[in-house]
Amino acid sequence: MGIRTDLVLEESETEQSSDGIDIDEQATQFFKITTITVKSSAAEKRLCKPKGKYITIEFESFGHLSDYEEITNALVKSLNFLLPKDTDNILLVGLGNSDITPDALGPLTANKILATRHINGSLAEELGLNGLKSVSVITPSVLGKTGIETAELVAAAAQRVSPSAIITIDALAARNVSRLCNTIQLTDSGISPGSGVQNSRRELSRKNMGIPVIAIGVPTVVDIAACNFECDGKASDSKNMIVTPKDIDRLLKEASEIISRSLNIFLQPEIDKDILLNLV
Repeated sequence: MGIRTDLVLEESETEQSSDGIDIDEQATQFFKITTITVKSSAAEKRLCKPKGKYITIEFESFGHLSDYEEITNALVKSLNFLLPKDTDNILLVGLGNSDITPDALGPLTANKILATRHINGSLAEELGLNGLKSVSVITPSVLGKTGIETAELVAAAAQRVSPSAIITIDALAARNVSRLCNTIQLTDSGISPGSGVQNSRRELSRKNMGIPVIAIGVPTVVDIAACNFECDGKASDSKNMIVTPKDIDRLLKEASEIISRSLNIFLQPEIDKDILLNLV
């Protein structure tokens, strides 16, 4: 059908060949986790996704999650799988436009992350926060508002704070309506901001940044052509139109709560969880 998706899981579902692709599926009472490893250049070309590891967590919806603890643990475990164990200085980037609700996941999540780079060793000790790791947080907004490419802003911040890794959070586009706001994708392949809505900018990746780049995203929009195809099997001729859930503001609030909670726990493993979450 040729409809764009940011989810490697959706691309893999239409694949006829498994060459160069490893897929592992695990199911729990609350969600399903699919880990896809794109290993070869040929697979990279077929899936239109760069080589790397992709972890997709699927559940009923953010609005129906009855146990945040389970999904939080799954996210923390996934992050530990994607990032080196000795990562101790993180630059977290909330991508997107806070003025457009379906694109506001990054800024909403970033606002709930505990930034600690300004808290030095002696101050952390005085506060009873021994083992505090350095975390910097930025929300670079979008090119149309700043006149500066997101990758340029992130690169400038990285040059200043010298992180050992970058974590980005962004809204994604799905191909299947049923995956809106009930799927989280994590990958170590980086991200091209805006690619899901045909406005791709310079990618944020290890190749361009020189350090590991982990991307976390939730699909919040789907092309209207995909909606029409699901309804009557015919792709729409409508252009530049996307669909988002009517309660997207509530869903993104819950998504940002869960993702930020997981990130704070992952970023500060030495700090008591209850103390940590009370600091945010």
